Amino acid sequence: MPYPAFHLSFFIFCISLVGIFAIASTGFKGEMSFKDVKHLGILFVIGSVGSVFPDVPAVWNYFLYGNLDHTMIGSMPTHSLFFGIVAFVFVVILGYLLSRDIHKTISMGMFFEAAFLSHLLLDDIADGGLTYLYPLHNEALSIFVSMNVNLSGLDFFYYNFACFVSVFFIFCVMFMALLALKDLGFGFRYEPMK
Repeated sequence: MPYPAFHLSFFIFCISLVGIFAIASTGFKGEMSFKDVKHLGILFVIGSVGSVFPDVPAVWNYFLYGNLDHTMIGSMPTHSLFFGIVAFVFVVILGYLLSRDIHKTISMGMFFEAAFLSHLLLDDIADGGLTYLYPLHNEALSIFVSMNVNLSGLDFFYYNFACFVSVFFIFCVMFMALLALKDLGFGFRYEPMK
């Protein structure tokens, strides 16, 4: 399990890289208002909470039991897609109650979910498997299981397919964050070369 600082820094410097670039370029031009700073602050709080949210049980386990167990709430694993969907729905409902703008709220929920999934990716790489498919499948699965084995020990097709699936999953998480950022005011467009 990577530490919370690692999850936060991965979220900020990898998942939110386009947002960081947009903030820097707007700030250097002197075009940023207080309303923009507030909007960006809310986005980074949402993403930061999402990037450490699967480890939320560690907080009460530390105070109540003196340990840092962080993977279960009751019988539900927090490092699962099901828990991520529950968290997404909670964020969307809470966001809608606060802003009454469903389109903006869903984009913020997607940004939260991208940060949440980045946490799962990092823990899968470090631990070698998570209960992604709970409650349908309670065994630990790893997206990255075949990337650290000797190629001669596996079928060439299987090895390449597993590597493609691993990279595609990372691409999907980053693309989800980019789409959410686009809907939240970070416009992306190609500027043709002159």
